[in-house]
Amino acid sequence: MKGKPITILFVEDELNLAEIVKESLESRGFEVTHHPTATAGLEAYYGQRPDILILDVMLPDADGFALARQIRATDMDTPVIFLTSKSLPQDVVTGFESGGNDYLRKPFSMEELVVRIKALTSKSRTLFAEMTDPDAPIAIGAQYSFHYHQALLKHKEKTVSLTAREAELLKLFLLNRNQVMDRKSILLHIWGNDDFFTGRSLDVFITRLRKYLSHDPEVRIMNIRGIGYKLIG
Repeated sequence: MKGKPITILFVEDELNLAEIVKESLESRGFEVTHHPTATAGLEAYYGQRPDILILDVMLPDADGFALARQIRATDMDTPVIFLTSKSLPQDVVTGFESGGNDYLRKPFSMEELVVRIKALTSKSRTLFAEMTDPDAPIAIGAQYSFHYHQALLKHKEKTVSLTAREAELLKLFLLNRNQVMDRKSILLHIWGNDDFFTGRSLDVFITRLRKYLSHDPEVRIMNIRGIGYKLIG
């Protein structure tokens, strides 16, 4: 690797696995800090502010999903990869709803983990423009305003607290308002891959956003058959 190494916060309670993964990543030029509990991991996160987090789901004092939710309360940007032996579709959805960007099942190959880390930390991953002022609310149609950093969608009758992933998806739609976005690009931009499970998660989140925005008939997320989606409003 060239330049400053990518810093990784790795939270995993299986010490043998943690040692192997840490040494393997460090041999490839990454800078890795390992902790075996969610409590120690959260403390290290605030002290270190790593480039990416790798979180085991089953931890002795909490689960990785809860840890990710705590981090996402103030940080919507740092990529999160979950490591787990769980493989049910609902577990995958829960991981993404908690703010995860990717989900890797045990056992996994180091090559696969490295590829996913690079995909999520690569500067080229920013395929779309960024907000000029992420703190400023964005109007949607005539009745909604979106507050990205607070993950809030406000309507005169109701305010909805969005999950981290819902907020990221809505942000992406608003940055590309009235433009067709292909499905694969959305999946790669937000999740870092376009496999079956992430595709199913995207479908769930699209349905939820449509429900949240249903009070304004001028706002629609359209299916563009064979391509992707388009937000109008």
